[in-house]
Amino acid sequence: MENIVSAQAAVQRVNALNWQRISQDLDDQGNAILERVLCPDECQILAGLYPDDRLFRSRVVMARHGFGRGEYKYFSYPLPDIISELRTVFYSQVAPVANRWNTALGVEVRFPEKHADFLQRCHDAGQRLPTPLLLEYGEGDYNCLHQDLYGEHVFPIQVTILLSEPGKDFTGGEFVLAEQRPRMQSRPEVVALHQGDAVAFAVRYRPVQGKRGVHRVNLRHGVSRLRWGHRHTLGIILHDAK
Repeated sequence: MENIVSAQAAVQRVNALNWQRISQDLDDQGNAILERVLCPDECQILAGLYPDDRLFRSRVVMARHGFGRGEYKYFSYPLPDIISELRTVFYSQVAPVANRWNTALGVEVRFPEKHADFLQRCHDAGQRLPTPLLLEYGEGDYNCLHQDLYGEHVFPIQVTILLSEPGKDFTGGEFVLAEQRPRMQSRPEVVALHQGDAVAFAVRYRPVQGKRGVHRVNLRHGVSRLRWGHRHTLGIILHDAK
């Protein structure tokens, strides 16, 4: 019952957000802050899942692959209720943005209204592995700039939720975006989050109106070096992996 109540409360918070403002921020900047998606108790419960390997399909130590320092684990299906419900509600809110982006860029792919239908598209193409993940950082850890793609079918927006409290649990460890603009130097952006806040952002590119029409701007994301403490985040990627 506790899981069901938490999932329902979180979904209600997400639906109550100002999605007109969020959509505009995504269009203008390629990212948007979603405030107080989770309460502190929910954050602590989710971060506390990290040691339970029964919930996860794989563990990645970043240093082994040149990804940075720190580690993360991908959840197995079935996902915990609150993660599954958040994944569904985030998709429903940002699918219109994703379709608008593809229209602007001349991309023929359109995303269905329901997340289950999009996941079936992924699964039919062999992308059957769940992608929501928990990330754990300690002092000196960081995440190199990257994109989370995983296969042919990529949903263009994803969400990360900060589970730890800045200044109390850790310092440093800021969420960082880098926008690679054509014929220009990259534009960095640091997104300041509080515990329970989320950031929605472009997975790999977004449309930008230029003097000669709409063009594609690539984005990568990462995490700056933790100065001390421990930091946990929940990543909600809306496509599945091979």
